[in-house]
Amino acid sequence: MKLLLDIKDNKAEFVIELLKNFKFIKAERITYEKAELIKEIKESVEYLNLVKKGKAKARPVQDLLNEL
Repeated sequence: MKLLLDIKDNKAEFVIELLKNFKFIKAERITYEKAELIKEIKESVEYLNLVKKGKAKARPVQDLLNEL
């Protein structure tokens, strides 16, 4: 299982050191930008699943291209 945690900067070092003490946990630091990218991809996949289930409406590709 993978978890993405949002920790206040002043508490991050404490949490990282705490996690390092558990042999069954592998902690890896990522940049704020990478965390945001992961969050946006996750939201996109969730929205796509709603579209597939018919619970949300997709936008035509042409509309998206026109915005660019």
